Amino acid sequence: MEITSIQSIENATRFGRREMFRFGTVLLFVVGVMLFSSSIHAPVSIELVVAAMIGGYMAMNIGANDVANNVGPAVGSKALTLTGAIIIAAIFEAMGAMIAGGDVVSTIKKGIIDPSLIPNAEVFVWLMMAALLAAAIWLNLATAIGAPVSTTHSIVGGVLGAGIAAGGMEIANWDRFGAIAASWIISPVIGGIIAAGFLYWMKHGITYQKNMIESGQRLVPIMIALMVWAFSTYLILKGLKKLVEVGALTAGGLGLVVGGLTYFIVRPLIVKYAQSLPNEKASINSLFTVPLIFAAALLSFAHGANDVANAVGPLAAIADSIVNHGVATQAAIPFWVMAIGALGIVLGLALFGPKLIRTVGSEITELDQMRAFCIAMAAAITVIIASQLGLPVSSTHIAVGGVFGVGFLREYLKANYAKTVQEIEHHHTGRDRSEVETFMEEFERGSIEEKRIMLKQLKKHRATAELSKSERRGLQKVYRKELVKRSALLKIAAAWIITVPAAGIMSALLFFTIRGMMLPRDIAP
Repeated sequence: MEITSIQSIENATRFGRREMFRFGTVLLFVVGVMLFSSSIHAPVSIELVVAAMIGGYMAMNIGANDVANNVGPAVGSKALTLTGAIIIAAIFEAMGAMIAGGDVVSTIKKGIIDPSLIPNAEVFVWLMMAALLAAAIWLNLATAIGAPVSTTHSIVGGVLGAGIAAGGMEIANWDRFGAIAASWIISPVIGGIIAAGFLYWMKHGITYQKNMIESGQRLVPIMIALMVWAFSTYLILKGLKKLVEVGALTAGGLGLVVGGLTYFIVRPLIVKYAQSLPNEKASINSLFTVPLIFAAALLSFAHGANDVANAVGPLAAIADSIVNHGVATQAAIPFWVMAIGALGIVLGLALFGPKLIRTVGSEITELDQMRAFCIAMAAAITVIIASQLGLPVSSTHIAVGGVFGVGFLREYLKANYAKTVQEIEHHHTGRDRSEVETFMEEFERGSIEEKRIMLKQLKKHRATAELSKSERRGLQKVYRKELVKRSALLKIAAAWIITVPAAGIMSALLFFTIRGMMLPRDIAP
């Protein structure tokens, strides 16, 4: 057989080989979890083995779907390569889970159902199995279509659906569920507004100034200090609660001290580095590369500390119920359970995470380092605000809302600029084209104040520029298509809306299936 033919066969089977490697790795992990969990309890508990297998599967899906929110913007902005982002996220997710993942976990996620109405420990085990498996399957489906969804909402939907199947409609805490449903809107809106606000500040404070380097030397250290304050406070409040328990004011004060020290450390470094850079936007972006890498690492650590419970919480609850033969409101998290969650998240991220990382980082809107920095800031600050207000927000919704926020702000600014160009063209109608180009060059080089003065002169007919209305509408339409993909917005919004009901319906069906298999033969269903 000719070499070219062999190469053609290899190229044709490359995709299949990758998929078989992924499938084989997943199968090896699941089998390993089953074998290990079978040695935990004597005699061997089939329920515990199955629950451990489902918990590992859930952890892999969290790694594949949810972790992308932490590193996606950094990858999309080219601050990190895809491989580098996966390595950093894997290390810090595992560290967050193992170091600060917590000693206990609520057995009923978010208090969504009343545990006193669950008939017995056996039914509780079936309920949690169904909820965990339904959430994992839904996350798997969402990852397959490239939709970043909330793992917390998936678990909430699973617990709610199986709970209603086990105890009827009265078992649900509908007031609590209403607050969670409200977070579907609250999370992305707050995240988008904060991210857009920071980007607007950066543009007007740095990139719209005549001397961007000088403005950057002044403002970038403040931005980095704010980032350090936000992440320090975030980690103290959320990520390090296993190691230290402090109030919001104390955490904010400690974060402020760390942020202040950071400002005095990084300011001379930035001033020195920026002096050799050309006066252009790319230079300003380069100043945010290192802070973005730290932001991705810190977000991953905090995510591992908080959201690993979405994978191992139900598993810990099942293990506690099997050992103690009862239903508790809180359950201790054994080390082996946390290890399954941490390893599963790392494997899921490495094997299946790139798809969602690309979706968040580059398939919604184009990101550079400044925009990605604003999204990271929004994620940290929104969680701090929401936690103090008692709002059950989703980190996934915040991050994706931040991406859309910066995209829509860019659309707004571009549309305004298109109107400005139209106005200039209108006042220069009939004049020589070189005169228009000269005015536009002066306008581009001018500061914000100088541009404002030039536009006032145009309106008073002291200067000379019109695209037709149809041309203007066409230009704005092109900007919208280019800057924010509406198809991505609709797909993600639809996935968010159906997450809880989809996981709930699936969980109820799985509960009835598991109950039917586990009931003794001589007992009628």
